[in-house]
Amino acid sequence: MPEQTPREWVTELIKKHKVVVFSKSYCPYCTRAKMALNTLNLNDVHVEELDSHPQMDQVQDYLKELTGERSVPRVFVNGSFYGDSSKTVADVENGSFMKHFKNTEL
Repeated sequence: MPEQTPREWVTELIKKHKVVVFSKSYCPYCTRAKMALNTLNLNDVHVEELDSHPQMDQVQDYLKELTGERSVPRVFVNGSFYGDSSKTVADVENGSFMKHFKNTEL
C-alpha cells in the first residue's frame, strides 16, 4: 500500500477523531490550546506535533487550504475547522466549546 499524501493523512485524522489539534511542540500558543483542552477530559482528543512530521510544510500548506492559515495550532472538532489558540482557549474557558458535544460523546 502506498504512503498517504499529506492531504489524505490530514483528512483521515480529521474524520477519525472528535478533536484534532495540529501543533508544534515548541509553540506557546499550541501549549495553551492543548492545556485548555486537557481540562475538559474529553475521550477523543488527538494531537499531532507537526515539527516531527517529515512533510510538515506540505501538511501546513493543506491546512492553509482548509482554514486560511498555515499557523498552528489548527483545531478541528467533529470534522470541521474550529479555530486557533485564542478561540479554543476562550471557548473552553467560557463553556461554549462543550456545546459541540452530546453527553454520550464525552
